[in-house]
Amino acid sequence: MMAEPGLQARKKVAVVVGAGSVKCAAAIGLAQVLARENVPIDLLVGTSGGAMFAAAIAQGLPSAEAAALVARLWTRDLTSVRDRSAVLRALMPRLLGFNENFGLRSDRLVLRNLEQAFGDSRLEDTPTRLLITATDFHTGAQKVFAEGRLADVVRASIAIPFIFRPWPVEGRTYIDGFMSDPLPVGPAVAEGADIIIAMGFDTPLQDTVRSPTRFAFQLSAIMNNNLQQAQLRYHQSVHQGELIAVQPVFRERIRLFDTLKIPAIIEEGARATEAVMPQLRRLLAAGPPLLAVA
Repeated sequence: MMAEPGLQARKKVAVVVGAGSVKCAAAIGLAQVLARENVPIDLLVGTSGGAMFAAAIAQGLPSAEAAALVARLWTRDLTSVRDRSAVLRALMPRLLGFNENFGLRSDRLVLRNLEQAFGDSRLEDTPTRLLITATDFHTGAQKVFAEGRLADVVRASIAIPFIFRPWPVEGRTYIDGFMSDPLPVGPAVAEGADIIIAMGFDTPLQDTVRSPTRFAFQLSAIMNNNLQQAQLRYHQSVHQGELIAVQPVFRERIRLFDTLKIPAIIEEGARATEAVMPQLRRLLAAGPPLLAVA
């Protein structure tokens, strides 16, 4: 295999949006800065809350529309309805029967909002290539979705343990993508991205734990933060030449459903991206890869 003289291809840029609930709106600010700087996005990878924003960006929605779509999708009342039958099954498993189809909150509103947001749109049809990750409930392995109904795949990726029940897709059962990797850089590496811009988020710990829901969130936050730090250190050591980590820093606490703060979150995403633009420009200026031909 040799490369024809003068025949080159520009570097392939991937954006990875990690788990972080409404804080993932910072990815819209990231996309704004890249568009302003004429840096095209060739691949988007999202997980958990990041799956919703990656999907909105991949569909080519303007920033304002993408923000409005997710604000309608990720509303405070999503976890307001308790699944009383699930609680009873947990308390009396032998009498009432208990299985993996368990979540403390009803997912009726989640399903309705996902259907309204994405309808029958499919992952493989988005204008920008999109991958969404979830976690196989039975094996614990990361699942990388490259096709399927967006509503189903996103639902699987946001199946927060204890809160929403696991979600079936094509005969397998999946839970939240952050359980296997809260910042899924690996799929972007596997896709051959030359430059990977990875936006990750720390999950705040609970001030007080006075309910099973807060207890579950506390466990998730501890695991998410530790796993993300470990995975990021690994990828930085192996792919340091092409990996740019973007970590938005918020001056005030951003809670799970603080959708009213989305404009400020987007601004912080843009600011954090502008801070790494010198590094990105250097990588882009280093020269595109040769396009191999037979």
